[in-house]
Amino acid sequence: MAPERSTSREGDVKRVRSPIVRWALLVFGVVFIGIGTVGIFVPILPTTPFLLMAAVCFIYSSRRMYDWLLNNRLFGRYLKDYIERKGIPLRIKVGTLVFLWVTMILSVIFFTDSLLIRIILLGIASSVTVHLLWIRTKR
Repeated sequence: MAPERSTSREGDVKRVRSPIVRWALLVFGVVFIGIGTVGIFVPILPTTPFLLMAAVCFIYSSRRMYDWLLNNRLFGRYLKDYIERKGIPLRIKVGTLVFLWVTMILSVIFFTDSLLIRIILLGIASSVTVHLLWIRTKR
């Protein structure tokens, strides 16, 4: 049986032949979506890389799941814009940064006494801030 072929904006993609590998990729994709979704609410856990990994898993295992991911009402538009390098709307950038810094500062003040953990948390927040500011602002 020949591999499926699909044309998309990402190019001509070959599906994996092995049903076991396809199922494994499908499972990993679902797990990555779960972790990415948790990352929406937990500032220390990134969302975008996990959603991108899910997209890669789905593009090689299930075109239907890939289409579902990119058309999902919660993060589909965001993911499409990120993949196509269109940027992030200013409102979302500002909201994300405010949420990030409020939760990180509260964590540093109330939830840890360790100086090392405080430095790590502030380093993560600073890195995420730089990354978000580096991404083009969508108008």
